[in-house]
Amino acid sequence: MTVAPPPKPQHPLGRFASPVLLVVAMWVVQLADAVLPGSFTGFGLRSWDVAGLGGIVLGPLLHASWAHLIANSVPLLVLGCLVAVEGTRRFWAVTAVVAVVGGLGTWVVNAPGTLTVGASGLVFGYFGYVVMRVFAPGRVAHRILYAVIALIVIAVYGGSMLAGVVGVADGVSWQAHLFGAIGGAAAALAGRRPRADRGALRV
Repeated sequence: MTVAPPPKPQHPLGRFASPVLLVVAMWVVQLADAVLPGSFTGFGLRSWDVAGLGGIVLGPLLHASWAHLIANSVPLLVLGCLVAVEGTRRFWAVTAVVAVVGGLGTWVVNAPGTLTVGASGLVFGYFGYVVMRVFAPGRVAHRILYAVIALIVIAVYGGSMLAGVVGVADGVSWQAHLFGAIGGAAAALAGRRPRADRGALRV
């Protein structure tokens, strides 16, 4: 049996670059949408339209207004950094799962032709991930730490997350919130392998 050398550890602050860059990209897109002719929101997720499936990728980068973007930016940074603590690859893997599960669920459940934009699906997905990773396989010490973080996150964001699914105002997609959270939970439960399997090549 050949054992691969351990990967080079990532600088702790470098882990947070990814969620910061994601938010910066959203602000750049919003600025471009404000100064260029036309509107980018048409590139969002349009339900039951195959051509609108590109909104799974583009929709989270687009926002209906500056207020919409501002409302999503702070929780995305906070919760995104809590996901990114586990590394850059894990952050982008979780983001991809949340975007796909949340996007497809929204595409199917929303009324045909409904246009959905905004990063709140990612916010709910990161929330679901942070809460559910307590139940993923891992070291006991890590799971205790994750449990403490999850309790704090629930105390701070739990009420608004629940309201975002069961008490939303007109024009707000509870579907994106719900399926984003489901995607984050799925990523937490499926995304970890037993530690003994990491870095080993079996022959």
